Amino acid sequence: MDKGQYATHFVGMTTAKPFPARSPAEKVGGLVYFGRMLDKIRAHAKGELPADWVPNLGKGFYKRCARFLGVSYEDLVDQVLNQGGGDEEILLWVFERGRKPAEEEMEIWNEFMRKLGWNDEVTPTLERRKRESGLENRGDIQTMFAYIDADEGRS
Repeated sequence: MDKGQYATHFVGMTTAKPFPARSPAEKVGGLVYFGRMLDKIRAHAKGELPADWVPNLGKGFYKRCARFLGVSYEDLVDQVLNQGGGDEEILLWVFERGRKPAEEEMEIWNEFMRKLGWNDEVTPTLERRKRESGLENRGDIQTMFAYIDADEGRS
């Protein structure tokens, strides 16, 4: 993913109220972000996803997560909305339909995602988002995960 794709993914993501999705750092089946992605798919289907977030669905972190797991985002959405199931059941479906990463691959995925924005190509986007959200003085926010949690009122 290039810098422009990251910038597009995070445009207009500031929320005025707590968002009904878990932290991106929370794990499902040992993977970060997957549960948040499911929360947002479900929220969108219920009309609860903030309108300015809808254009980002299937892009950025979503696309990266689906690609890592070897499934298309569209197939995942179909499974979540039309077949249903709990988070772990959906993850098992993903492992069967796409691929099940080895433990070490999951660890690498988790650490890569957890650190995005810290001295990398995403840092300029993180800094811009902090300014737009009035969080520019929060030195503790050094990653996108930390930004998302702060922006959504969890820290």
